[in-house]
Amino acid sequence: MNKVRRLKENSKIAIISPSNGLPFLFPENYELGIKNLKEIFNLDIVEMPTARMSPEELYKSPEKRAKDINEAFKDNSIDGIITSIGGYESVRILEYLDLDLILNNPKFIMGFSDATTFLSYLNYKGMITFYGPSIMAGFAQLQHLPVESIEHIKSIMFEENYPYKYNSYPMYTNGYKDWNNKDTIGECTEFCSNEDGYMFLQGDKITEGLLWGGCIEVLEFLKGTKYWPDEKFWNDKILFFETSEEKPSPQNVGYMLRNYGTQGILNKVKGILFGRPKDYNEEEKNELNKIVFNIVNFEFGVKDVPIIMNVDSGHTDPKIILPLGGRMKIDSRKREIYLMESPFI
Repeated sequence: MNKVRRLKENSKIAIISPSNGLPFLFPENYELGIKNLKEIFNLDIVEMPTARMSPEELYKSPEKRAKDINEAFKDNSIDGIITSIGGYESVRILEYLDLDLILNNPKFIMGFSDATTFLSYLNYKGMITFYGPSIMAGFAQLQHLPVESIEHIKSIMFEENYPYKYNSYPMYTNGYKDWNNKDTIGECTEFCSNEDGYMFLQGDKITEGLLWGGCIEVLEFLKGTKYWPDEKFWNDKILFFETSEEKPSPQNVGYMLRNYGTQGILNKVKGILFGRPKDYNEEEKNELNKIVFNIVNFEFGVKDVPIIMNVDSGHTDPKIILPLGGRMKIDSRKREIYLMESPFI
């Protein structure tokens, strides 16, 4: 697994819009995210041509979106890449990615949601990628999120403290205040207590594996295509899933998870992580827990693989940064999750 270039203060970060043109529609929120990257983390920002492109032009131009990614990897002065926001059809850019160019110039690339398409694909092909906050959803809100969020981002992006323990955040929010209201840009909706932290549905041992996954709905776009991992890929993996703002029902999440069982994947992996589902009430969370447990444990007889729910990743905030391809350890006895080694060169 190719590790990527280490980031540091004044590293040059390219901003791309591979999915949707929301920076064009909500420039104030986008610019706040850029401002926070500069002022909180002392990063140098380069906006690629698609960064502020309109939704209509982006939709018509998957080649241009892919070109921005290719050019960012080609440019040796650029140290990393962060998406502006998610979307719904970045799968269309995959055929235009210069895979050899990218893999021969591995560097930090981060996003979430629809970015799952290229993050999971590039990881499948051998490079560590990063599932974490985007400019408009995560970085723009930093000054209104728990201080632990900034500390975590600095730890992952700039420091060398491994094994790194993922601590659960003390509170979370399901969303943001209206981006049309300039007076509340960057503010979040009501925060909820996260006293329970991670929820371990099963597992009583220590396991390790390389992380892979993303938004479970977006991964459906890749199944049956050349961008989907082959059978050998799944050995010694830890699966990570999270759900989008469209709020699929617990039953629908179960339908998607069941397919991993029928492919034989659940019998090969070393662990399963689920991000906190956005906008689920307690009844829906309990139903999801039951469905996931029944599919893995009862339907496919996988009884010794740890299953951890309520992980701080995905479409709620604050988000942790998860390196796809990073070596993770799950200690079920202590209810702890670790990143065992640096994802950076």
